[in-house]
Amino acid sequence: MYNTKNKLPKNTIQFYEELSNYLDTKIHFYGSVQRDDYFPNHSDIDVVIFTDNEKSTIEKLKHFLNAEKGKVKKVFWKLRTNRFVRGHKIKYVDKETNFQTEFSIYNVTYKDDVLKNHMEKTVIPYYATILLMIIKFLYYKIPLLSKSIFLYLKNKILSVGIGLPEEDFIVIGNK
Repeated sequence: MYNTKNKLPKNTIQFYEELSNYLDTKIHFYGSVQRDDYFPNHSDIDVVIFTDNEKSTIEKLKHFLNAEKGKVKKVFWKLRTNRFVRGHKIKYVDKETNFQTEFSIYNVTYKDDVLKNHMEKTVIPYYATILLMIIKFLYYKIPLLSKSIFLYLKNKILSVGIGLPEEDFIVIGNK
């Protein structure tokens, strides 16, 4: 398991350690938990898991999370390198503790490209961090922004706002 820039509660760390041991694989953290715009108790924790057997890993992850089949979504992502990546996403929410995490599961053949893309959005300019903190405050603390507007602004800041082209990213649910 890799560390996060932001300190996580002990029970959260224990959750990821148990999951990593259960899946017998490393867990990679990315997104706001690795940046200064992380909002504890509001931001979800983004995790990526690489495997050579996606179906088996997804089944084990669903078992660990006690997740239903419909919770697994397919992902199609065109990276800035023009390489297409396919994978899966599972969102997990513990309502008692308001703990939220989103798992991305990809074949190990995509590991280098996916991690490179995530790293490009980890160390970002201060102005982008400040803009992200402002929109997160407006979304989480005094809900002035709708979810769709928040996601739109966040995606613009983390692409065009830091000098990167936008990516094509499609998530398909089972509905």
